[in-house]
Amino acid sequence: MIHYVENPDVTVEDVLPLYEAVGWTNYTTKPEMLKAAFENSLHIIGAFNKDEKMIGVLRGVGDGASILFIQDILVYPEYQHQGIGTKLLQQTLEKYKNVYQIQLTTDNSMKTISFYESNGFTSLTSLNCVSFIYTGNE
Repeated sequence: MIHYVENPDVTVEDVLPLYEAVGWTNYTTKPEMLKAAFENSLHIIGAFNKDEKMIGVLRGVGDGASILFIQDILVYPEYQHQGIGTKLLQQTLEKYKNVYQIQLTTDNSMKTISFYESNGFTSLTSLNCVSFIYTGNE
């Protein structure tokens, strides 16, 4: 049985294996950044299995009134396609239903596009908008 915990008491050592399992090397090569990211997040919701292992997480940043940016949503590969990511997302959307904008950035694959569209998200391009990213710090 999977259960969900808002703002779980987890350490970087608890979450690092999850980021490693999905290949998010930008975090795995900088565990101090991941630690700070979790400490400074507005919203974290974790999915835990019966052994209390974190098997999925959603991390949101923002002010909780005008903007919520879903920064990370990931689930261990062996637990994917079981509705865990959807449940993490739905619980977050319910909690922040009065926030003006909820945004995220993801890869441009049919898998992720289908996932987010099935959860009520709309591509910015369909709204005649564009998104920008600054990568000058790399």
